[in-house]
Amino acid sequence: MPLKGFFKWLGGIPVDRSKSSNVVTQSIKQFHENERLILAITPAGTRKRVKKWKTGFYHIAAGANVPIVLGFLDYKRKVGGIGPVIYPTGDFEADIKTIRAFYDGIIGKYPDKSISPIDKRNGSDNSS
Repeated sequence: MPLKGFFKWLGGIPVDRSKSSNVVTQSIKQFHENERLILAITPAGTRKRVKKWKTGFYHIAAGANVPIVLGFLDYKRKVGGIGPVIYPTGDFEADIKTIRAFYDGIIGKYPDKSISPIDKRNGSDNSS
């Protein structure tokens, strides 16, 4: 990863995604152990096409009792920004529906790797 040194300099904590390492639990623990912590998670579909969103981001936020701040890069309109702040309510399906509604219409850099409208109807599971 070309930016690994930069992110470590910023205080980043690398995650080995090649094996199961209970990232959700480790992330929640980091929030409890650090007074200030920002966790940035890249969206699904950045490396390969996916059929479902990974939902660990939601479980981390709920478990650590922290908000989810929605960010975006819309490559079609050439804009980016910060969206609403979502506080997990415990109603997973309702919260995910709200998050999906925000991202509806935002086009990523590789739209062919994103979840199709048909997939979105069944687009989430409870895995991380």
